[in-house]
Amino acid sequence: MALKFYKPTTSAIRKMSVVDYSSLTKKKPERSLTVKLKKHGGRDNKGHISVRHQGGGAKRKFRIISGLDKKMDIVGKITAIEYDPNRSAFIALVVFSDGAKQYIIAPEALKVGSEVICSEKAEAKIGNRMKLKNIPTGVQIHNIELIPDRGKGQIVRSAGSFAIIMAHSEGEGKRGCYVQVKLPSSEIRLIHEECFASIGQVSNLDHSSVRYAKAGRRRHMGIRPSVRGKAMNPNNHPHGGGEGVNSIGLKYPKTPWGKIAMGKITRNKKYSNKFIIKKRKK
Repeated sequence: MALKFYKPTTSAIRKMSVVDYSSLTKKKPERSLTVKLKKHGGRDNKGHISVRHQGGGAKRKFRIISGLDKKMDIVGKITAIEYDPNRSAFIALVVFSDGAKQYIIAPEALKVGSEVICSEKAEAKIGNRMKLKNIPTGVQIHNIELIPDRGKGQIVRSAGSFAIIMAHSEGEGKRGCYVQVKLPSSEIRLIHEECFASIGQVSNLDHSSVRYAKAGRRRHMGIRPSVRGKAMNPNNHPHGGGEGVNSIGLKYPKTPWGKIAMGKITRNKKYSNKFIIKKRKK
């Protein structure tokens, strides 16, 4: 997958780039695997804005994504690689030998016609899904479960991301064996060996290199404009006030509600601290 550029007919298009979708095989989603997606514009059940800078955007349908876990030991064939507006990665349509259909997060290099399977112990081939205890060290994985038998992955699902199996623990502890996994953030974490994970790197590697170039593209994505705090009045933001262009005048950047915005450690005594072997690089 590569980036696509346009002739500079306007000042915005001069710098704009999009992902080349020529390798995608299907335009419309599978109707049986889509549901209505209602928008809330960042508002809560009282109609008050609880998340700023959300609203508008193109209408979408939600694609139901599975991790092959519901079809254990049944071979599935990839029939299409599709675009999903609700996520950065591409998705793949799997048709199983019994006729059932499912969407999965498409790993890089997965082709139409490839066969995939979810099994406790399978071949470490791109697209296959298996338990962490049976995946060799050094293999790239994605869409990882955090709780055994949950039935779906929770981490490493965005475009271009992957985790690596670092080591398998020896012997059984009080809560069973764990596998050391290096996450995209560089954090090394213990994950239970009975959790499932998919083999390979998530597709759409060039997603992070896309240049939007104009405000209209962000509005189509449902992102509303944001105003710099230093452009506001003092009663609206801690960075506001002053004549002309000034610095924020504070030791630390702050949120509109006076909290420290950058650099403050927010992870304190969390239950999952015991699973972290090495913290991510700052």
